[in-house]
Amino acid sequence: MTKYVDESYFHALSGHAPEDICARALCKYVDDRYIIGVWGIDYAVDPVAKTIEPINGNGYKPHAYFYLFIIYYLLYAKHIKIIDKWISEKDMPGGTTFFRGPHEIPTRLITDMCQNDIQLFKKACEDLNGTALKEADAAYRFSITPRIPVAVLYWIGDDDFPPEGKILYDKSITSHLTLDMVFSLAIEICTRICNGGKMI
Repeated sequence: MTKYVDESYFHALSGHAPEDICARALCKYVDDRYIIGVWGIDYAVDPVAKTIEPINGNGYKPHAYFYLFIIYYLLYAKHIKIIDKWISEKDMPGGTTFFRGPHEIPTRLITDMCQNDIQLFKKACEDLNGTALKEADAAYRFSITPRIPVAVLYWIGDDDFPPEGKILYDKSITSHLTLDMVFSLAIEICTRICNGGKMI
C-alpha cells in the first residue's frame, strides 16, 4: 500500500548506489530490492516496480504513512550511532511549533484504549516485543529500525490528572528524519500499540 508514497521517492532510491543505502540504513540488497527490518517485520522495497511489501509477519497492515517513513529512512538515514539520550518531539528543532493542531502526536489513542488499565498497556507493548524501561508508571523501548529506537511511556490517571501517554525518541532521530516523517512514524506507533500489532 503505497498511495502516500510519491513516485519521486522511488526514482531517488534508484539513483543511489545500493552499497551506500545498505551501509547507512543497515539493510540488505537482494534481487534488485532493498530488504529492511522495520519493527520486527521485513519489508521489500522495489525501486523499479515502485512497491513496498512485507515479506514476513502476521498479516498486520500498518498505517499508510508508515510506508512513507520506510522509504524515507532508506533514502536519508545517516551512518551515525545511537546517542542513547531520549528527547520528546517538542525538543526537536521546530518541534514546539510543528507538533500541535493537526500534527499533534496521537497518544490519546493509547490512553483511550487503556482507560487507566496499566496491565493492558503492558500486554500491548510486550506483544510487540517491547523491552521494559524504568520510566513513568510503565514504559517500553522499541527498535523501529536498526538506527531508530523509541520509548513509549504511560502514566496512570487519578482524580486530578487524566492518564497520559508519551513517545520519546533517541536524540539522533533528528539526523535521520524531518519532522513530518517523525509524525508519520508516531502515527504508526500509536495505532500499532492500540491494536497490539494484530491484523486489521
